[in-house]
Amino acid sequence: MAYEGIWPVAPTPFTDDGAVDLDGMRRVLDCMVDQGVDGICILANFSEQFLISDEERETLTRLSLDHVAGRVPVIVTISHYATPIAVDRARRARAQGAAIVMMMAPYHGATLRGTAEQTFDQFRAVGEAGIPIMVQDAPMSGVDLPVPLLVRMAREIEMVKLFKIECPQAAAKLRALIAEGGDAIEAPMDGEEAITLLADLDAGATGSMTSAMIPDQIRPVLTKWAAGDRDGATAAYARILPAVNHENRQCGFRAAKAVMKEGGVIASEFCRHPIPPLHPATRAMLLDLVRPLDPVALRWGR
Repeated sequence: MAYEGIWPVAPTPFTDDGAVDLDGMRRVLDCMVDQGVDGICILANFSEQFLISDEERETLTRLSLDHVAGRVPVIVTISHYATPIAVDRARRARAQGAAIVMMMAPYHGATLRGTAEQTFDQFRAVGEAGIPIMVQDAPMSGVDLPVPLLVRMAREIEMVKLFKIECPQAAAKLRALIAEGGDAIEAPMDGEEAITLLADLDAGATGSMTSAMIPDQIRPVLTKWAAGDRDGATAAYARILPAVNHENRQCGFRAAKAVMKEGGVIASEFCRHPIPPLHPATRAMLLDLVRPLDPVALRWGR
């Protein structure tokens, strides 16, 4: 499998009363496939995984894998502080047909954080499930993942193949990771809604995990860069950057839901408490920035 291109995170739609919208989930997945994505990630932070019950996780995993049905590879997020639970999630994901699992380092709250050795041991244990792993290096975990640790994981744990780097100064870390890890770093990836995409591509990233808001509009940045058209990629990035910046700095995971609701993909953009709805002015500016881009998600259900 080529770990390249755009692998956005699917939002989890809810009804206005807070129940998981299973039909809406199917529509989200179809909309993403229709945008030509290279893969889809489910149950990630931008899927509101921290607001979903274990039972809902199981339902969403089965539904997503059955509905996508191999049209594109699916990444299932399995992060958990407890290693046995992360391992069990990996085994279940593999058995149900996932292509990859993604996980952060072990953490719980602000004070329970895995050491470098505990993090290595957890990834090694999950690797025994026999499914490729994407390491998510995200500020949310609060766990430092220095380049030597990531390189060690890549070299000593066969299934650690992908690296989603979305920490501060991501490009510098990607560049160092690729330089020190060499061929062991199979898929250095950009994250954080593509807010640093151009710099990360310049550092050697081979793909990006964005939100599901405008992946069809971000994809040309990646394809032009891969074709050696640096000027074209830069122009394509400049075109989308105001919308990406507004999403990243003002809206977070609520942005994709707002666009999909506006485009008729989902019936509600509800987010579970304690997440507040977007301020009407923030939402209006988001749509003002997105509409000129004419993304598929804004017209898919109309």
